[in-house]
Amino acid sequence: MVEHDYTLVEDLAAMIDIQPESIVSRTFYKGDRLKAVLFGFDAGQVLSEHTSSQAAIIQIVRGDASITVGDDHHELKAGSWLHMPARLKHSVHAKTPLIMLLLMYGPE
Repeated sequence: MVEHDYTLVEDLAAMIDIQPESIVSRTFYKGDRLKAVLFGFDAGQVLSEHTSSQAAIIQIVRGDASITVGDDHHELKAGSWLHMPARLKHSVHAKTPLIMLLLMYGPE
C-alpha cells in the first residue's frame, strides 16, 4: 500500500490471509468520512445478521458468498458489488474461501 496525498492499493487480495475456520479483518484506510476494511473468510464462515449506522458498499474480491440484505437473498461472486443504506440488516455466508472489501461512509 502506497500513501502520499492519496492511497493506492494495487492488490487487495495480497493484503489479507484467510485463516482456517475463521473470519479475519484488516482496516487499511480510515478517513473523516470513509473506512475501508478487508475481510478474509474461510469457507463456511458466517457473519451473522447485523446492521450498521453507516451506509456501506460490499465488493467481492475473490470467492463466492451468499448474502442476505433485508429480506432478499443473493449469490455473489468475485466482481459483485452491493450498496446498502445505513441500518439495513444483512449477513454474509462464505461458500468458498472469500475476500470481501467493505467500504463504510458518511456520518456515524
